[in-house]
Amino acid sequence: MIPMQQHFDSVIYVLGSAEIEAQMKNAPPLPIFSEEACAFLAALSARILADVEAKAYPDVVTLGFWCRPASIHRMQHNYDAKENRLGRGIVFHVGPSNVAVNFAYSCIAAFLAGCVSIVRLPSKDFPQVALLCRLFSETLAEFPALVPYFLFVRYGHEQDVNAHYTQMAQTRVIWGGDATIGEIRRIPLPPRANEITFADRHSIAVLDADAYLAASDKERIAQDFYNDTYLSDQNACTAPHFIIWIGTEIAAAQEVFWTTLHELVRTRYMLQAVQVVDKLTQVYRLGASCEGRQVPMPDNLITRVRVAHLTEELSAYRGGSGFFIEYDAKELSEIRPLCGLSCQTLSYYGIDRDTLLQEILAMRPAGVDRIVPIGRTMDFALVWDGVDLIRTMSRAITAV
Repeated sequence: MIPMQQHFDSVIYVLGSAEIEAQMKNAPPLPIFSEEACAFLAALSARILADVEAKAYPDVVTLGFWCRPASIHRMQHNYDAKENRLGRGIVFHVGPSNVAVNFAYSCIAAFLAGCVSIVRLPSKDFPQVALLCRLFSETLAEFPALVPYFLFVRYGHEQDVNAHYTQMAQTRVIWGGDATIGEIRRIPLPPRANEITFADRHSIAVLDADAYLAASDKERIAQDFYNDTYLSDQNACTAPHFIIWIGTEIAAAQEVFWTTLHELVRTRYMLQAVQVVDKLTQVYRLGASCEGRQVPMPDNLITRVRVAHLTEELSAYRGGSGFFIEYDAKELSEIRPLCGLSCQTLSYYGIDRDTLLQEILAMRPAGVDRIVPIGRTMDFALVWDGVDLIRTMSRAITAV
């Protein structure tokens, strides 16, 4: 007897259908970086980069460049074909509600690992999500055999639906806050399934004041920092909330840096009244608990709070919409209290990468999974939060 596919009236099929969902369990796992996956992603990349609507969204264009053939080929070099890896099967992705294109990276990583994807789309109505769903659909029309490998759905916070998709999956991927992870983890996984979770994190930027003052491209640096922070309203875990300055001319560098950034922000960014209130609340909370002092700025577009000491508890006071906690360090080792388990990305300017890496390793921090230049914090990679997505979503077949 073939069990009937369970039907939920609350599920909206944005890509795929109930019939496609029923077929997914029969879709064979693919090898990692399969010919099918590479061909599909080459076509998807070309479609994204040629689409007129897509050009309005830098994060969508970035995705198009990320999955172009040359980029995929570079990623493939990190994996040995002799490992004989196949996808684990169906991956159930719970996408974050506050980052528009993350769901696409997640399911593309699963596809490169040889897997089928069921994706719960963000609840927020991002135009990028609708755009990418259209582009996926148009590309799948060229590859009908791959239709059962992608299902994009939208529904509310309904545990029965989460449980249904969890029971179909061999891997569950949860992108979300700690509360979301805790809620979904109440649903047990099938016995051989594994789980990847991406919890609440914070990030840090470290700038060398002397190198910054000597730079001739300060407008580009401002643009890079803007992309890291304001494009996501600092909602992305990769967005720096803590700005650490080192060097001898810190005050002068700060004056130029924030003035240059402000000129960019005031022409690009729309600040809502509720965001102003939220930032003011954070200033008061921080001032009452950690002796923070707000630095005067021309308006509310950039909120800076300078602290005299770095503590692990500071991460609880981070904000968004251009809210920065600033610290002047004599030694880089002073940032260690911020490098706990919840610290994800450390971005830098004017510091030698290898020297920075060795200093971080010498701290033996519980956190810091990525060290990247300013402007590249949102660059997605197949090793994310210290997790190798390809190896975690595939299995090795050994022969002795």
